[in-house]
Amino acid sequence: MKDVLDRLAPAGRLPRSLLVLGGTSEIALATARRLIARRTRTVWLAGRPAPALEEAAAHLRSLGAEVRTVAFDAVDPLAHEAALGKVFAEGAVDMVLLAFGVLGDQAYDEREPLNAVAVVQTNYTGAVSAGLVTARELQNQGHGSLVVLSSVAAGRARRADFIYGSSKAGLDTFAQGLGDALYGTGVHVMVVRPAFVRTRATAGRPAEPFTSTPGEVATAIELGLRRRSEDVWVPGSLRLMASAVRHLPRALFRRLPL
Repeated sequence: MKDVLDRLAPAGRLPRSLLVLGGTSEIALATARRLIARRTRTVWLAGRPAPALEEAAAHLRSLGAEVRTVAFDAVDPLAHEAALGKVFAEGAVDMVLLAFGVLGDQAYDEREPLNAVAVVQTNYTGAVSAGLVTARELQNQGHGSLVVLSSVAAGRARRADFIYGSSKAGLDTFAQGLGDALYGTGVHVMVVRPAFVRTRATAGRPAEPFTSTPGEVATAIELGLRRRSEDVWVPGSLRLMASAVRHLPRALFRRLPL
């Protein structure tokens, strides 16, 4: 796989500086490790102040990167301008990875609407705010990539996770539209749609078809950056399956064990 990646494009397409929104995300950290091994030298980890954030920063420093942390709360959009503006004030950012989000608990959240609202506020409202702030900064500097972690759940509402899925569907549509709005400005928007990913957040949940790992998602992100893709599915074969499921008649879709 490394030989394939190296033939696709020069390392210059990969970022020298990276801002991670959701600094303790396992997918984000796997991506940061992969990029540090290639070209990235400066990393900002944005997240709620906690020992886990500092531990993540220390780990990435041990790999040779200059790593800083910044206090950032997805559900506090009033603070996004100041927190993220501080990062860009320090110098150009080649890539922003929007990686925060929560799965929620579908059955519980249906019974407790405020919990459902919290899922949506994190996954969609917070992402819209952070996405617009960072997109503007990238546009002002004239270059950069905004990589948005969506989900296959965004494609069609499922009985098992329609609250989470609807929040990701909103994020997915927003990111696609933002990519169109920024087309021709030098800013590249890439939407990443993994299926079930084995992480701490999914521990204890039964595995689903097309299951992947954070490392596999990171590999797909690198490949997408080199190709300057706008849409990345993980695994790649998921693209056709998702399209087929999306176009199934509703009466048939309801009979599937999804």
